[in-house]
Amino acid sequence: MSKGDIETYHEDGQWKNRPEGNQRASSTHGTKAEAEAAGRQTAVQRDAEHVIKKQDGTIGEKNTYPRSRDPREIEG
Repeated sequence: MSKGDIETYHEDGQWKNRPEGNQRASSTHGTKAEAEAAGRQTAVQRDAEHVIKKQDGTIGEKNTYPRSRDPREIEG
């Protein structure tokens, strides 16, 4: 992840978002869906990548905003 990219992850029974390089979460949420929506909005505002982790900590999904910044040429 590049500095400033947004990570959505599960910790201490809550879903959280934090920018890469920060030690603490910038927001906490009761559900994964709420955390994903907030993380996506932040990533769009920052023109950053949004990394969504599963509850076990593995990467489940990555999205780049804007799409033109994505280094891969495939859809999805």
